[in-house]
Order: sequence, then C-alpha cells, then structure tokens
Amino acid sequence: MKKISLLLLSASLLILSAFTLRTDEGEKYPSLAIGAEMPMMDYSMLNVDQSSMTLNDVKQDNGTLVIFSCNTCPFVIQWEDRYDDVAGLAKRYGIGTALINSNEAKREGDDSFDMMVEHAQEMNYFMPYLLDENSKLANAFGAKTTPHIFLFDGQNQLVYSGSIDDNSKDANAVTERYLQNALNELGMGKEITLKETPAKGCSIKRIKE
Repeated sequence: MKKISLLLLSASLLILSAFTLRTDEGEKYPSLAIGAEMPMMDYSMLNVDQSSMTLNDVKQDNGTLVIFSCNTCPFVIQWEDRYDDVAGLAKRYGIGTALINSNEAKREGDDSFDMMVEHAQEMNYFMPYLLDENSKLANAFGAKTTPHIFLFDGQNQLVYSGSIDDNSKDANAVTERYLQNALNELGMGKEITLKETPAKGCSIKRIKE
C-alpha cells in the first residue's frame, strides 16, 4: 500500500511540475496590453524582397498593423486569404501592414527564408513579410500564435489585439469581423469598440532555452 501511495505521489508531482512549466512558459512573454507602445520599432528584419525593414519603415500616418504569421500553420492557411483584404483596408486608411515570421525553431524547414520567399510569391503578398531572427519581436510583443494580430494607432499605441474574425475555416460564415471593424473605427477616428479577442492558431515555434 505504501509503495502504491508513493507512486501516486510521484505521479502527482510530475503532473504538477509539467503544469507549472507550461504556466511559466506561457507567462514568460506576456502579450502587450491595450494602450501599450509598440516595441522595437527600429529593429531591422529581412524582407522577402531581400531588403531590410523596421516597423518604423512599415508605419504610416494613421497606424501600423502587425500580423505574426508563418508558412504552414493550418490556421494561417485558413485565414490568409483574408490578409490582402485587411491590408488593403488598412492601406486606404493610411495604416501600414507587415507580416512577421518568428518561427525560429523551423528555420531549417518550413519557415526557412527561402520558403518564406516562395510562400509570399505563391500567395501574392503585397505587404512586407519579415523574418524575425530568434523570435525577438515576437518576444517583445508577447505574440502567442500564428496568426496573432496587433493593431497600433498613429501614436504607436496598441488599440486592438487578437484574431482576424470569428471563423478561420469559412470566410463566408464569419459573423464578427474583429479586425475589419477595428480598422474601420481607427480609420474614422472612433474609439475601438472591441479591443481584444483571443488569439487562435498554432503556437509560435521559439527555440527552447
């Protein structure tokens, strides 16, 4: 009986330890709070056109839309047919857009720079698609998933974060267009009605320290 109790205690400690590790990892890079200032605006990243860009370069007069993305995550694949639409809407309002690939742990595979170039060409991206070396920008933003949306106003303050809309699988079945609504409100100088939604997608593949 004593042996069984010790085994159960050991198993409980292992489960608690695993939970603690997951909790600590989740809190290691807390997401930016609404109203926070955009970090690392002068951090240089390689664009798929071989140029170097910063978020200061991306920014336009009325704001900046940052989308953490990648090449193969199923959620990205489901949602990215809407990237050009939201980037086009942002452009009309004088808001710059950039896609950021922070999957450092997959640089030898699906998220290599060469694969980013190929993917951008395949999807006809017209916005910059930038390589975030060692996930530095993702860490500063507290980005969790691909995709994860961060929308900043013209004063570089975060006004919306989360998901694009409420249905990744079917654009025709969307009932809440979170990002589009936020862009419209920001572009028209209105208060953002819904400032935060859950970011849904694949976890960003950081290198384990």
